[in-house]
Amino acid sequence: MTPNTVPYQTPYSQQGPIMTVKDWILTFIISIIPLVNIIMLFVWAFVDGTNPNKRNYARASLIMAAIVIVLYILIIAVIFALFGAAGGFSGNQFF
Repeated sequence: MTPNTVPYQTPYSQQGPIMTVKDWILTFIISIIPLVNIIMLFVWAFVDGTNPNKRNYARASLIMAAIVIVLYILIIAVIFALFGAAGGFSGNQFF
């Protein structure tokens, strides 16, 4: 072996076991149950030993939910500000 050659190293591959259709259907069914879905998304996203595919799905779902909540709050704040500036919330409408 010459001093300038580096031995071949196989590339690292981060692959988890493949989730079957049954696993995905069960995941989606759990995701539509109120309150259980939020708890399970946090469990799948942050507990070790979860399938990497399901973990990434749960993290993406939580990120999307956070984005939607922030946008919702911003839109409601803008609507209240517009109505407030227009005098819609003056309180003297009925008297």
